[in-house]
Amino acid sequence: MVGDNVEPGIYKITEALRLAQELEVDLVEISPNAEPPVCKLMDYGKFLYQQKKREKELKAKSSQIVVKEIRFGPQTDEHDYEFKKKNAVKFLSEGAKLKAFVFFKGRSIIYKEQGQILLLRLAQDLEEYGKVESMPVLEGKRMIMFIAPKKKK
Repeated sequence: MVGDNVEPGIYKITEALRLAQELEVDLVEISPNAEPPVCKLMDYGKFLYQQKKREKELKAKSSQIVVKEIRFGPQTDEHDYEFKKKNAVKFLSEGAKLKAFVFFKGRSIIYKEQGQILLLRLAQDLEEYGKVESMPVLEGKRMIMFIAPKKKK
């Protein structure tokens, strides 16, 4: 530590500046609102480097949540359903959340029961890969359901 041979205590600003010049370090103001202001003798470049390093570590530990979407029509046929289900399995195994929705165009809103059945069937088929976060909900012309991936053991 820079200030190991310096006795901690309260110094006047002129003494602190002189001491910083003697030791060839920087006088850094830590808490300007305190009475009297708190300063520390340290290598400012090294301090900034360590602060950036700490921030980078925290950023690496936090994970971004990716949301992938799969869109169905109310009368999606079997082949298209299987194809989209295969993609859903891939997304969930990669750790992404899945937003599955049925889009109703024009008068197809009268088939909302078919849309709900389709989403519930998808949830049942993906049971081993993820768990349903929210059941199918109709929002405007879309029926939306979220599936979160299961934790890997």
